[in-house]
Amino acid sequence: MKTAVVLLPGLNRDRDMIAALTRISGRPPVTVWQTDTTLPDVDLIVIPGGFSYGDYLRCGAIAARMPVMRAVAAKAAAGVRVMGVCNGFQILLEAGLLPGALMRNASLRFVCREVKLEVANADTAFTRGYAAGQIIRCPVAHHDGNYFADATTLAMLENDRRVVFRYAEGTNPNGSANDIAGIVNAAGNVLGMMPHPENLIEAAHGGEDGRPLFASALDMLDAA
Repeated sequence: MKTAVVLLPGLNRDRDMIAALTRISGRPPVTVWQTDTTLPDVDLIVIPGGFSYGDYLRCGAIAARMPVMRAVAAKAAAGVRVMGVCNGFQILLEAGLLPGALMRNASLRFVCREVKLEVANADTAFTRGYAAGQIIRCPVAHHDGNYFADATTLAMLENDRRVVFRYAEGTNPNGSANDIAGIVNAAGNVLGMMPHPENLIEAAHGGEDGRPLFASALDMLDAA
């Protein structure tokens, strides 16, 4: 499986994501820049976390309007898998590839700690390596991770099983509606999530709870 990582000014989790994809897939991802208008032939595109463009205007608002995001949207429409983590999730929302918005944490404070996630839907391209209802550990590090959508959108997400991760066991760090930590698009090939699975994929991290997500997305469950 070939992968690509989108690079934007201000992102600071790109090296972590590149390392995770390289370790799990066995080959380094292609990196693409903000001004790229076409993307290589890959199976998975990842937008990592950080503070693209210093979070000016709104988190992800400027990044979502860069030429590379039009190319990402075209690939997503063609069925290529796309994953946005933390700031990457914010960018996907601002680009209209996922519904809803991410607001300031309810505490109005930056949160950096480990949380527990419930796998709400284990039948997606990103979660097949887990069991439905499984509780996993995952780090978070964000200031604007409070997921919000209107009642109609929330009902749609719930009814269509597009909520794939929820904060579990009272560990919701930001006040997200319905404890939502990650959602997919209607086609199931675009995932946005606030926690950082790339930071828990090997024993050196203290656990491998994030590894099945990447193995699922890369069709490498047997290898994992």
